[in-house]
Amino acid sequence: MKNTPPLSHHPKRILAVLGGHALLRMATVASSASAMAGFYLAALARDGAPIGAGLVGLINGILEVAVLFGALPFGLLIDRRTPRFVLLLGIVMGALATQLFGLTALIPVFLVSRIVEGLAFAAVNPAALAHLTDATSGDEKRRGQVMSWFELTVFIGLALGSAVAGPLWEAFGTWGFSVMAIGYLLAGGLFYWGTAGAPPARETKVAGPSPLVMLKQAWLDPTIRRLAPAWLSANAIIGLWITHIVFQLSGPVVSGQYLVGRFSPTQVSLMAFIYSVLIGTGVVIWGNLLGRFSRSRAMMISLYGVMAVNVIFFLLNNSNGWPSWARWVVVAIYALFIMVQSGFTPAALAFLADIAGRRPEQGATMGIYTVLFSLGNILGAIIGAFLARWLAINGLVIGSVVLSLIAYFALRDLVNMEREMVLDPVKN
Repeated sequence: MKNTPPLSHHPKRILAVLGGHALLRMATVASSASAMAGFYLAALARDGAPIGAGLVGLINGILEVAVLFGALPFGLLIDRRTPRFVLLLGIVMGALATQLFGLTALIPVFLVSRIVEGLAFAAVNPAALAHLTDATSGDEKRRGQVMSWFELTVFIGLALGSAVAGPLWEAFGTWGFSVMAIGYLLAGGLFYWGTAGAPPARETKVAGPSPLVMLKQAWLDPTIRRLAPAWLSANAIIGLWITHIVFQLSGPVVSGQYLVGRFSPTQVSLMAFIYSVLIGTGVVIWGNLLGRFSRSRAMMISLYGVMAVNVIFFLLNNSNGWPSWARWVVVAIYALFIMVQSGFTPAALAFLADIAGRRPEQGATMGIYTVLFSLGNILGAIIGAFLARWLAINGLVIGSVVLSLIAYFALRDLVNMEREMVLDPVKN
């Protein structure tokens, strides 16, 4: 008799989980310190509240710190309970935290709200990835596509959250946070339906090793340790640019650097939107290609794209005196390599999902992913602060190149390791 796959493996259920993640990302972005929370803090400051740029940075940064410290405990909880349980727990926490931010003007409450929302994100992210790993077990090509779609939901949520935050604030004020809390609950409904029929709590809940042992076992996997430096470096590059590029493009002019201080906020927003579209297009293309390359090879190809983007952006930033047509030709080439570089994260996610799929401690494995993601973003923001103060955009390019080289040598070891495993599987 043919085995019937669980309900949670059905394509519509998988799409529901991906849709829930996009909605969650939208709610998180729209209520963040760079969106509605920022508008709220600015309004309070105009009314005389003791709020400045330092507090805004603290409120934004403390969420990332909460994600960093919450990822592994929630990853371990996934292995003790189920991804579904942790997904829904994270949704409830996120909805309450977002609602709490709009109910008060007390700074300590703002900080508590961001900490809880960071913990909610730390719960949902590895739980969603662990569930999708289960739901794509035994199908490497499908897993590559699903992980690409998962990465695509990040950019969809980012674009939608940025787009709705302003209108929500202008229309509803602090009630906009309530709207985003409802967004969390709608995401929870999609998660609840999408994970229906998922396997019950794992056997490790009753007789498995302790959480710390499970974490150690996940980290001792040599492939995870080989991936970690490359993954950390790649996320540091993301944190470096996301944190500082808006200020560099729209802030004070720097002599000799064509792009610095040249653009209005509206122009920067338009560029960010186009960049998101290019990344999303690249992720879709890579989703269809991941089954044709080894995961490490796909990451290496994407890393070449990152390196090319660094070089091209440096040329554009130093293009004073160029004719307009030459600059637009370079911009077109730049757009092409943006799509090439977009394959790194879905390939890394698929790679990690392959590892998690053959291990009992899937939650701990995906928790390591989230830790490296948050830690990389924090490190990139710090590194970028020094480099941008020193050489503006040229400094950011230098930092990105150095981080790309670190990722390259780490990936080269990983490619060699995979080749050895193929040639001598018994040994490994």
